[in-house]
This record gives sequence, C-alpha cells and structure tokens, in this order.
Amino acid sequence: MAEETEKATTNEPESSSKKVDGKPTMAVKVYAPFQVYFEGDAYSVSAANATGPFDILPRHKNFLCMLVPCMLTLQPVEGDKKTIKIHRALMHVKADRVVVFMDV
Repeated sequence: MAEETEKATTNEPESSSKKVDGKPTMAVKVYAPFQVYFEGDAYSVSAANATGPFDILPRHKNFLCMLVPCMLTLQPVEGDKKTIKIHRALMHVKADRVVVFMDV
C-alpha cells in the first residue's frame, strides 16, 4: 500500500503543451481542399467569428466555430507573423491543436 501511495505522489501530470524558449506553443494547420497555407507550431492565432474578434493561445478550451470574412493572424514559433485572408472557414481547437479548414 505504501508503495502505491509513493507512486501516486511522484507521478505529476505532464503539461500537454510544447514549449519553445519557455513559452507554450500549439500545433496549427490552415488549409483548403487543394492547398496548405500554414502548418507548424505557433504561439497564437487571431481571427473573427459572428460574435467578434478573438485570440487562441496554448491551453485554450476546446472550441469549434465558423469564421466570418477576416484576416487570420498567426504568430509562428519560427519566422514573422503571418496573415491569411479568410472568406469563410471552420476552426477547431482541441488539446493545443488548431485546425482551420477554409472555403467551406
């Protein structure tokens, strides 16, 4: 019994987010049926839905929405900020993964 208690106290939950230079990141993919616009790790994603503009950061709660025409902005881990024009898209956020499927 003491052995089981010891195992329970030493097993701390692992953080699901990856970190780069101490900052949490998330996997992001932005694509359409015939083109991938971005695939990689990012610090943040900004877009707009019918409610208004919003930001997605690592450890965001699960989220699903339709994006309205807007500029989707990514802050990738490597390189400069990227901006992608969105006409209409579906965004799915789950477990530090953001998927944006455009032209739906």
